Amino acid sequence: MIKYIKLLFALVAFSISLNATETPFSFLRYNSSARASALAGAFVTMKNDPSAVFYNPATIYTVDEKFLSTTFLKHVLDINSGNVSYVYNKLENGVVAANIAYTNYGSFVRRDINGNVLPGEFSGSNLSLGVTYANELDSTFYYGVTGKVIYLKLEEQSSMALAVDAGLFYKLKDGRTNLGVSVLNVGTQVSKLGNVSDKLPLDIRLGINHRLRGLPLLVNFNFHHLGDNSGNFFEKFKSFSMGGEVYLGKFLMARVGYDNNIRTNISPETSKGLSGISLGAGIKMKDINLDYSFSQYGASAILHRISANLDF
Repeated sequence: MIKYIKLLFALVAFSISLNATETPFSFLRYNSSARASALAGAFVTMKNDPSAVFYNPATIYTVDEKFLSTTFLKHVLDINSGNVSYVYNKLENGVVAANIAYTNYGSFVRRDINGNVLPGEFSGSNLSLGVTYANELDSTFYYGVTGKVIYLKLEEQSSMALAVDAGLFYKLKDGRTNLGVSVLNVGTQVSKLGNVSDKLPLDIRLGINHRLRGLPLLVNFNFHHLGDNSGNFFEKFKSFSMGGEVYLGKFLMARVGYDNNIRTNISPETSKGLSGISLGAGIKMKDINLDYSFSQYGASAILHRISANLDF
């Protein structure tokens, strides 16, 4: 067990030196389901949810059945995005999963260097394909690894990259508390976008969640972007998110979250509005769960996500 922990933290130390905060591959950080978005991305320790593979690949070991999760995101302007993840847990040893994430940026008017309009239009898109394997170190401690192929296209230019996600997931003996850590998007660019070399957006996440005794409330807290360049060590911990999920009866869930990084670093200073705040709801049925989330990145940047989880 100790060797796996040492390996993960060695990967953390190595990957910090590879990090880049500005990169065309930043879309990898936003492969979020409606449930995860409603909880402001505090999802590193979420059990029994196939979409948690985008936050911590070790979590898929907790998925009870074969599960398919799909999400559609209506972004600002004409940007549309979505992802699909599938978990298969019928192996003799371990659990496997596959996921796809896609973004289309819509159409753009061609212009020359002086801003003059040229004939025709062009578009841009991103695609990520991943395969995950997870298994147990003991009955309460799990690990997971995802290998990803990433493709980016802009007009006639394209780029490809290879990356790895790795994570650990630990269930405390009280049965109500979980701990998790993950290192995401450790990799390299295989082919350049034009003549420019770009690094991948490393993301180091650390989280805990706890289900309150006697209350139908799950509380989540995560640190994220811990690998980003910052002025000093303690500034890294300003990137945190927290969320709560409460059951309203047997089939309805309400969710609320807050992401401090969005509030302080991403949203415009002059029009923050409800930036960093996210809301959502879920309906739990026999073979399908439907989820919706609302989140804001500024007064004029409102994102809506819809997800469906299917139990086979």
